[in-house]
Amino acid sequence: MKKLIDFYELTMAYTDFKCGKRDEYCCFDVYFRKNLDNGGYNISGGLSEIIDFVENFHFDKKDIEYLRNANMFDEDFLQYLLNFKFSGDIYAVEDGTAVFAGEPIITVRANAIEAQLLETDILNRFNHATMITTKTSRIVTQAQGRAVMEFGARRAHGADAASIGAKYAYIGGAVGTSCYQTGFDYNVPLLGTMAHSHIMKYDDEYQAFLNYAKCYPNNCILLIDTIDTLRSGLVNAIKVAKNYLEPNGYRLKGIRLDSGDLAYLSKRAREILDKNGMNDCKITVSNSLDEYLIKDLLEQDAPIDSFGVGENLITSKSCPVFNGVYKLVAVEENGEIIPRIKISENVEKITNPSYKKVYRFYDRNTHYALGDLVALADEIIPKDEIILTDEKDTWKQTKLQNYYVKELQKLIFKNGELVYKQPTIEEIKNKVQRELGTLWEEIKRLNNPHKYYVDLSDNLRELKNKMLNEKNKKIFTE
Repeated sequence: MKKLIDFYELTMAYTDFKCGKRDEYCCFDVYFRKNLDNGGYNISGGLSEIIDFVENFHFDKKDIEYLRNANMFDEDFLQYLLNFKFSGDIYAVEDGTAVFAGEPIITVRANAIEAQLLETDILNRFNHATMITTKTSRIVTQAQGRAVMEFGARRAHGADAASIGAKYAYIGGAVGTSCYQTGFDYNVPLLGTMAHSHIMKYDDEYQAFLNYAKCYPNNCILLIDTIDTLRSGLVNAIKVAKNYLEPNGYRLKGIRLDSGDLAYLSKRAREILDKNGMNDCKITVSNSLDEYLIKDLLEQDAPIDSFGVGENLITSKSCPVFNGVYKLVAVEENGEIIPRIKISENVEKITNPSYKKVYRFYDRNTHYALGDLVALADEIIPKDEIILTDEKDTWKQTKLQNYYVKELQKLIFKNGELVYKQPTIEEIKNKVQRELGTLWEEIKRLNNPHKYYVDLSDNLRELKNKMLNEKNKKIFTE
């Protein structure tokens, strides 16, 4: 299997191995600092790929020989790697869950070497899947119930990014994908009709359409903008419908527009189709769509029934890097949790220390999510009333009552063994929609979304401030 290990993770692991820290247990949190596209929410993804990676992560003899030739590790360490198997615990928020900046999504508790070697691969899988799922959700939300199809394989950053990305696009709300490998691997519905080259291979556009209609009479969707959208493509599509499909008991299912002014062309096409008794013929559009263009098209009352979205989805072009990080928050000595904190001149890079849990509060009547609380793992959360306090501006407080609480993280691995029953893709896809239904519309809007509350418990905030003050005091007294 491929191993995404940054080399410094191996050199750190070797140092721990030689300096007696190999059996010291550490606790790392995966979280992110900023929402995708400055949005109001994100949808967690990548857990199934992370599970597969952790279960199968090992070093074979070719790996050991390669590392031996680096001349940086002794034979005892290389033998340790040859026998490597993850033996720690992993907690994670389930795929399809709405998540927010600053809260632990994945927590890895393992010995120092095991925990360190997982870092890059976990982050890669989490960041990519969460980015694509969130981006798709934003696009689907703006489509207002109209189908969104993932068409981006040829623009993706590599084969895995294309096939796995399309999987998470489907989970995020797309109705299917053009990517064959995703259909084969994950049973995601495959969608697609034709390219412009199909029409260009023939001397006559009408003949190209007719041949396609004869092969796929039950699901004939024609791309009409190769020559002239309204004066040629639409005319020939209607001719095929009237001359072949309808006389044989079929209907033209749809037309696709892939260029030009999509609002204007869709309106004119709709008028012409309706005048020809083809009110049931659907209009699909593509051509570098994203959530903002889809929003604009529908605000202009463009009569569009579905959207094919490619590069702006599969690469999350407007925000192609998700910012998940993997940070040490505690070590364990003789069974005692010793919190650790990273300090930075960039305030947003200061970590929240210690082993923690994250809780979500829901209104009992509306079932809307009211806010999240990050607390120390041993804290007891009140069931009747709680005051949430902003981490930075402590004067901002919100009293919650009449709520119920859910702990977001689930136990995934225990002592290296998988204890989590993985849901199906369809179950995760449905979960995304349920999660979005718990968020206020103000959180889901594109521009200036409402900020969702993610606060620290009083105990955690006090611990953090105490550690910061102690660090500063130590610096100035030395």
